[in-house]
Amino acid sequence: MSFETNKFKVARKKHLGTSQFSVECNVETNVQIDKILSVCHTAQAENAEILNGVINYSGSVDLCILYATVDGEIGTLNSNCPFTSKFEDADIMAGDKVMIKVGVDDYSIDSVTDNNIKINCTLSQSAVLICEREVPNIITNDEDMCVREDEMTVCTLVGQAQEVFVIESDISIKEPVRKVLMVDSCVAVKNVESGVNFVSVAGEVVSRVLYLTENDRFESSYVTENFKEEVELEGVTRDAISEAVACIRRSSVKCEVSQEEKGVDIKLTIPVELKVTSYLEKNEMVIKDIYSTANELEVSTSSFDMTRQLQCDYFETKIDGTLTLDDDKPRVDKIMFVGGSNLQITNSYIKGGEVFVEGVSKTNVVYLNDETNSLNSVVVEVPFVVSDKSSANCENPQIESVFAVLFDVDVVVKKGREFYFDAKLKINVNYDCNVVGAVISNINVAGAYPERDCAIELVFANAGQSAWDIAKTLKVNEQTIMLQNPDLTFPLERDENVIVYFQKQN
Repeated sequence: MSFETNKFKVARKKHLGTSQFSVECNVETNVQIDKILSVCHTAQAENAEILNGVINYSGSVDLCILYATVDGEIGTLNSNCPFTSKFEDADIMAGDKVMIKVGVDDYSIDSVTDNNIKINCTLSQSAVLICEREVPNIITNDEDMCVREDEMTVCTLVGQAQEVFVIESDISIKEPVRKVLMVDSCVAVKNVESGVNFVSVAGEVVSRVLYLTENDRFESSYVTENFKEEVELEGVTRDAISEAVACIRRSSVKCEVSQEEKGVDIKLTIPVELKVTSYLEKNEMVIKDIYSTANELEVSTSSFDMTRQLQCDYFETKIDGTLTLDDDKPRVDKIMFVGGSNLQITNSYIKGGEVFVEGVSKTNVVYLNDETNSLNSVVVEVPFVVSDKSSANCENPQIESVFAVLFDVDVVVKKGREFYFDAKLKINVNYDCNVVGAVISNINVAGAYPERDCAIELVFANAGQSAWDIAKTLKVNEQTIMLQNPDLTFPLERDENVIVYFQKQN
């Protein structure tokens, strides 16, 4: 009597939790800075090394610092600040894959000198471990084994791929521009579709340019570029479910300004980093029930977790809020410009068929006070809760990740002290759900059945019982029950007497 183990693989995701750490950024400068007006920031993970029990990765913080000099000039400093961090978990194994999300929760300006700005950033990190785990599946070809097989739908990992593509945006301004102060580009994934050996990702790149005209006016211009990119990934089919994560490194965006007859043309070159992961559901034959016609069996069953990937949701919405200046702050006589916004997602959940996203938008507003003839800045902080209908279609869906892009930001002031803020959000939500399966993982032979002491047996069977149920009780082949009781229909429609004739044993 022999049993073999035919293993199959399932995809499993595990959230590695959220934690915070600090990164000190030193930005070189060679001007005399009077005050920092605005700090915009993004953070991203880069190279990851996955070992047993630990994920070591590197990343960087991109900073865009708007400042005023002692001479009243407005300038910009862009800096890239590298860091390293890690995740530790006993479930991490070499060969696994990971999706890492890093954000800047807060920052503080520790010091400003003629040659250095020291900024301390508080970063948050979270990750989803994506792994394949083997599930033991018992098979046997012994003649005295009666086996009932069935197809089990399992969730499998196809693979992961990434690429970088370039978006170019052109902005024409019909007046002379003295200086481009800031370029801020964000990317939103709107739709993900699986093809044959590729994943198609559609989305938008939203860019904002802050510039100073020759007439000393601060102006902003938004431009949106749609894209649809195909990422090659071997093994993907149209039945696969894929997810995509896109990011833009602020330090890699290039801005070229060309003087034209009636103004300037601004050309943005924006590299977009795209990572896709694909999953596929397929059927595996497993033993659902087993018994022997000759021996008593001890059967062990084990359960396992797998993760089913769901289609993502994309929606757009609006947020708004107000802020009243503290009494010790100079009044606002004129808003000069919006220095930039930093967005933080704090919570997300599904309730009543809707997905809810909570967060905080922090927008730097630079304004003029006529009494002191000075530039001042204030952060307009707006908490928000937005929602939309969720397409998650499993029993217990969970939100894997949320990505949000803020655009069309507008801030006005009334009575010199009250700020009114409104903006639009583009939100992408990725879902999955945990599925528990079970298979027969081990079979032991406990001993042979005692010799039968009769040649015929009458069984009183109940309505609803199948030939398999009766055969398993009597330890005979299912075909024996059906052949020796040709007048009966299984499952039984009513209580019946079932007769079994046993072959004489030598």
